[in-house]
Amino acid sequence: MINRPVRSIQDFLLSTYFADGLRITVGVLCPSLILAQFGMLQYGMTLSLGALCVSVVDTPGPIVHRRNAMLITTASITLISIIVGLTNNNNYFIGVLLVICSFIFSMFFVYGLRAASIGTASLLVMVLSIDDIRPWNEVLLYALLIFTGSIWYTALSYTFYRIRPFRIVQQSLSESIHVISDFLRAKAKFYHQNTSYDDNYADLLQLQVHVHEKQDAVREILFKTREIIRDSTPEGRFLLLVFVDMVDLFEQIMSTYYNYKQLHEQFDSSGILLHYESVIRKIADELDDIAFALKSGGTPSLPTSLIEDVEKLKNEITQLELNNTDNKYNTLGILALKNIEVNIENILSRVKTINGYFNKKEKKNLKPRKIDVDRFVSSQSIDLELLYDNFTFSSSIFRHSLRVAIVMLVGFLVAKTLNFSHSYWILLTILVISKPGFSLTKQRNYQRLIGTVAGAFIGMGILMYVHDKNTLFVLLLICMIGCYSFQRKNYVVSVLFMTPYILVLFDFLGMGGLSVAKERIYDTMIGSGIALLASYSLFPNWEYEKLKEAMVSMVNANLNYFEQVTFLYAEPVTDLTNYKVARKEVYVASANLASLFQRMFSEPKSKQILIKELHQFTALNHLLSSYVATLSLYKKEHAFEFPNFEELKPVVQNTTYLLNMSVENLVTPKEAINNVPLIRRNGTDDAAQTGGFVISEQFDLIQKVAYDIYKLSEKIKI
Repeated sequence: MINRPVRSIQDFLLSTYFADGLRITVGVLCPSLILAQFGMLQYGMTLSLGALCVSVVDTPGPIVHRRNAMLITTASITLISIIVGLTNNNNYFIGVLLVICSFIFSMFFVYGLRAASIGTASLLVMVLSIDDIRPWNEVLLYALLIFTGSIWYTALSYTFYRIRPFRIVQQSLSESIHVISDFLRAKAKFYHQNTSYDDNYADLLQLQVHVHEKQDAVREILFKTREIIRDSTPEGRFLLLVFVDMVDLFEQIMSTYYNYKQLHEQFDSSGILLHYESVIRKIADELDDIAFALKSGGTPSLPTSLIEDVEKLKNEITQLELNNTDNKYNTLGILALKNIEVNIENILSRVKTINGYFNKKEKKNLKPRKIDVDRFVSSQSIDLELLYDNFTFSSSIFRHSLRVAIVMLVGFLVAKTLNFSHSYWILLTILVISKPGFSLTKQRNYQRLIGTVAGAFIGMGILMYVHDKNTLFVLLLICMIGCYSFQRKNYVVSVLFMTPYILVLFDFLGMGGLSVAKERIYDTMIGSGIALLASYSLFPNWEYEKLKEAMVSMVNANLNYFEQVTFLYAEPVTDLTNYKVARKEVYVASANLASLFQRMFSEPKSKQILIKELHQFTALNHLLSSYVATLSLYKKEHAFEFPNFEELKPVVQNTTYLLNMSVENLVTPKEAINNVPLIRRNGTDDAAQTGGFVISEQFDLIQKVAYDIYKLSEKIKI
């Protein structure tokens, strides 16, 4: 058995989060520590500021993108520090400059999150320089130090990457596997007695969003890293194979979707469903072992006890069938148990295959797989026309940028009026809290407030009871690592570490202790209040505005997925690229829709339109993609055939028609309700031995779900 708490700590210490925390801490702290030895701490702090600003854009991704973003940020913050330093004695000019820069840098969201982080870093150095008035020659020296600190951190990050170029991929892939194991455990809950189906399903949707995010992050790094794409090393081929097999494994997990309520009604008394739950949880544990082995360099192994458990499960089903003389269990129920057991065997077989990749001797002999990588990753070019196209009130990013510009000006005026010694904290709070959507702003607002208040009390406790400088420095180091390690993983915890870190740092610099904590709480509350109020009342972006686009994308993705799977049965297919791209698009659309659905719950009740219908729509589309995934596995894993595919064509065509009509209803709502019948197949199931019955039944199930989506789309008026 795995010691869960110990394993969790080990996982975190080997994760990309902790690696980022260590790298940023070293990059930010070293310049100040070194120059402090020569009595030049002030210069060291400026170098550290440059390193801190550049670290904002140093998030996981292809090294080329990270390097370019850091260099662009270096140029941007150097220029901003010069402009602000030479003009910050004029409050009117700085106010206008703050508005212009806030708008322009917020518009960087058009080009993605990494570009947006460049804008955040630029505004960060601007905010921290506003009150720092100095002579022009010192301004140039200040800018030079900012530039040097930025280059230092860029070189440090690039060096760390070159020492272990595959480390970031190993960590990211490991995290994606951990989320898949959590998804599998959520599936296992459906087999537990007296389970809450709605709660389980909500957890499943949320985890599906996380799986997509993690897999997309791995895909971005894997497919845009030259060393891996060229298959020039065994390690690159190994990582690529593990990822591809994990995507296939997730599809198998997705395909196990049944009427769990009926299964419980029939089989709870037999106790077999609890055995299913136990086996599925053990497989999830094996996935965790694979994830840990990726980060630790170990070799996972499949325990014989798990294989024996699956064999016992198979025997239990056989025994149930033999003892079913009184027809207590219907045929469909027994068939469902068999299908789930076969799927478990297939998942276990794939886990065993992945385990085999870890064998050092086998690694050298792994064969490369041909992947059309350009079709699986998206690229965002810096196109000025895209920026121009978003200069309209219909663009959520344009409205967000206007809001940030106005709110930053309000924050600046409030800060000048209050005349606090660290009033720039108000602007910093507004900067980090303001997000394009209300729900994200609200969430970040609460996280910032909770973390700041709790962290301030912790910081005050440290300053009151710890007076030894060496101990304080160790605590400062711990808080820095904690702050930077959790900034992407858990923002509340990050801020919880950040506040004591700032208070202890200020104490070291002789800039006040307990009074600073009180001021930080006040400034954070003021900034949070301004940002939240603005997100609600000033050009707000509500999630329902994206509802139609997300729903249409979901149905179109499912339609394309269904068509690609149908091609597998209609004609011989050797290249599965189109199928895999369609599968990926379903995951993307499903994650986007589920994420939108979750965010709507954070908004005011008046903005939560069509919540009931949206929940039904999300559930039906998840069911549809699960059924299509099952259909694809019948062909790929079991090689099932249908003797005469022409018999299935009417069902296939009607399913396609229903989904197309659903899209039309969503795009242009119609008053008249059309009565589209379900197609009943006229044919015999004499091919049951070869899986013909199972295939035809699956096509019927898919058609029924498509019909339900169509009928629901008639009720939805957006």
